[in-house]
Amino acid sequence: MINTLLVKKYDTPQLNKKEILRYMGCKESSAEVLALVEDCIDELAPKLTYKVCYRSFDIEVSTDIADLSFMTTNSKDLIKNLSDCKKIVLFAATIGLEPDRLIARYGRTSPSKALCFQAIGAERIESLCNAFNDEITKDCLAEGLFTRPRFSPGYGDFSLESQKSIFDVLDCNRKIGLSLNESLLMSPSKSVSALIGISSIKKDCHSGTCAQCEKFDCSFREE
Repeated sequence: MINTLLVKKYDTPQLNKKEILRYMGCKESSAEVLALVEDCIDELAPKLTYKVCYRSFDIEVSTDIADLSFMTTNSKDLIKNLSDCKKIVLFAATIGLEPDRLIARYGRTSPSKALCFQAIGAERIESLCNAFNDEITKDCLAEGLFTRPRFSPGYGDFSLESQKSIFDVLDCNRKIGLSLNESLLMSPSKSVSALIGISSIKKDCHSGTCAQCEKFDCSFREE
C-alpha cells in the first residue's frame, strides 16, 4: 500500500458547451438558450475552484471479493471492473460550493437559470475528473501500465455506503472541503469520488464511465 495522500489544484479545464446543453436536456439549441448558457458561464466560471485529493493502494481481487486495502467489497460490478488489477488510485474531486449557491438562489426566481447552473456544474466536475483521469492514464502508460474506467460508489452494485470509508481514508473534509452527510450526499454537490484500476494488461475499454456500465437506457450514455 502506498500511504501518501496528495492534493492537487487544477487550472480551468476546457469548457464543453455541447455537454452543458446535453445536461440541460436540449437536443437542439436556440439563440436564446445559447445566450443563457453564456450568461451563466460568465457568472459562475470565475468563482469555481478545481481540487482533487487522491491516494494509491495495492489491491487483491478474486472472483467474489475485492480487497482494496482500506476496505473490502463483494460488488460484482467493481470486481469485473478491477479484474487483473493490482493497484488503484482512489480520488475525490470538487469544484466548490458556488454552483450550489447559485442553483438555490435562482431556483426561486429563475428556474431556467437554475437548470443551466446545474448543467454547467455537472459538466465542470466531469471535466475535472477527466483531466485527473487523463493524467493518471498518461503516467501509467509511461510505466507500461493501463487504466480501467473510473468507478464510483453507486455505480451498479457498488454500495453508496462505501463513501464512508473513502471519505475517511482520503480525509476529504480537511483536504478539499468536501463533506458527507448521513444520507451519503456530498457537499458541495458538484463533487465526485471514484477509483481507477491499474493493470499490466490492456483491455478493450476507454477511460470514460460508460464502457462497462450496464445501464443501457441512460439518457447520458455515450455511444
